[in-house]
Amino acid sequence: MSDTAQLTGLCDRFRGFYPVVIDVETAGFNASTDALLEIAAITLKMDADGWLTADETLHFHVEPFEGAILQPEALAFNGIDPSNPLRGAVSEYDALHAIFKMVRKGIKESGCNRAIMVAHNATFDHGFLMAAAERAGLKRNPFHPFVTFDTAALSGLALGQTVLAKACIAAGFPFDSSQAHSALYDTEQTPQLFCEIVNRWKRLGGWPLPLPEEA
Repeated sequence: MSDTAQLTGLCDRFRGFYPVVIDVETAGFNASTDALLEIAAITLKMDADGWLTADETLHFHVEPFEGAILQPEALAFNGIDPSNPLRGAVSEYDALHAIFKMVRKGIKESGCNRAIMVAHNATFDHGFLMAAAERAGLKRNPFHPFVTFDTAALSGLALGQTVLAKACIAAGFPFDSSQAHSALYDTEQTPQLFCEIVNRWKRLGGWPLPLPEEA
């Protein structure tokens, strides 16, 4: 790993992983049976000085898959009406095919090996993404099958907060609670949070790593 790569190379910053922020809105908690209703994805990049920033965004309203369960409590919580034609919903296949295409392009351009999901309480979002990809028959899933970067855990370490809204405020930028539980809004806030934590670590001197002393 060169000095320059450590400063500016996204591929070297996370051991070849390409971080992609994901947020989903669903009709329940069970990824196998409950509908995926909304998904947003934001890729990340490093500038010439090695600071991490948001890059490209894709956002889709998603049609419930055939036989999906729609939990009334979940719909009341996120305010989504799956039958509303104005949603412009697309199939799980179309949504994930477009997101995976964007992600694979970013992996190639950045010299990374595989995508890694960045999400707040990432296990939940990861489970729904993987279940939807399997239902859609998408074999070329660019995301790691189990490794994630969870901003809830990272925020607990760096900011003393685990709730997204409170972590964002602690990091120094506003959070509009009236827009919470929109996949797009939450996905726009999460990269700010993740990038701030990563960049703060750099500002504090934790990155780049010191070169090992020669024997």
